[in-house]
Amino acid sequence: MTNPTRIRAVSRDGITEVRILMAHEMETGQRRGGAGALVPAWFIQEVAARLNDREVLSAQWGPSVAKNPYLSFKIRGGRAGDTLSVTWVDNRGERRSDSVRVA
Repeated sequence: MTNPTRIRAVSRDGITEVRILMAHEMETGQRRGGAGALVPAWFIQEVAARLNDREVLSAQWGPSVAKNPYLSFKIRGGRAGDTLSVTWVDNRGERRSDSVRVA
């Protein structure tokens, strides 16, 4: 994947709101291509988010998640300047990690 994961993290009153847009094609393995053959499954399987060194989200996904998935969640804690990092791994073993400073 060449496109970075877009992350926005804003902290207000002790709550940090995180919004993530991941660039990924997310094929289910059930769609047929132009020649009629099945397009192989290709999807994000694991997503993890860390605030500084603390894991704040861990998720396991399947092929039913849409292309370029969007994920939003809130966590207690986090202050401006903290580092929020997001890592995902797909079923082909490809991995992407990106991080942002909390605003």
